[in-house]
Amino acid sequence: MIVAVTGVILILFVLGHLLGNLQIFLGPDWINGYAEHLRIFGSIPLWIIRAFLIVVVLAHIYYTIRLAAENRRARREQYQRRDFVKASFASRHMVMSGVILLAFIIFHLLQFTFRTTDPRFATLPMDPLGHYDVYSMMVLGFMSPVVSAFYIFAMFLLCLHLSHGSSSFFQSLGLNDKKLTPRLALAGRIFAWALFVGYSSIPAAVLLGWVKLQTRS
Repeated sequence: MIVAVTGVILILFVLGHLLGNLQIFLGPDWINGYAEHLRIFGSIPLWIIRAFLIVVVLAHIYYTIRLAAENRRARREQYQRRDFVKASFASRHMVMSGVILLAFIIFHLLQFTFRTTDPRFATLPMDPLGHYDVYSMMVLGFMSPVVSAFYIFAMFLLCLHLSHGSSSFFQSLGLNDKKLTPRLALAGRIFAWALFVGYSSIPAAVLLGWVKLQTRS
């Protein structure tokens, strides 16, 4: 139950975060204005939300690992042969993908929240509207093929994670049946791949030169 509920909270955050980040395609004024609205919201409430999300992430990972450990302890003898019938690749590697995603979250926070991974971020001036230049920071960050590759790989793992987790949430709550289960599984996969395309489109657009640094007069 805890894994399911914390998973839903994280899914909602991931969706909202994507909608905010996609504003980079609308130009610097949009994404910088979005970031400014978050700043005006207040540093204390914003950090309370961040702290809450960190607790949710840690609880989700902890109880997922705990469930996996309990499942292994319940099976005293290992299978002599593994023939997976219903278990997908995503469901069999939920713990692994979750741990790698945690490492990505830490790096992502260091890069764009604390701005400690790239010294160029600290030298960026305000944009013409007096907002912090988040647009240029994102472009500079994703101009690195290594950073972009790690980002896209992490989003791929997130896709695998969500393709199983978004549908298994209803199963954990006992809200599915024989007819509903395959539909929820399909909806979960579509939702997960849509998130992957959305998030990956940002570093891909930067690497392909579709989103560039803006010159100022």
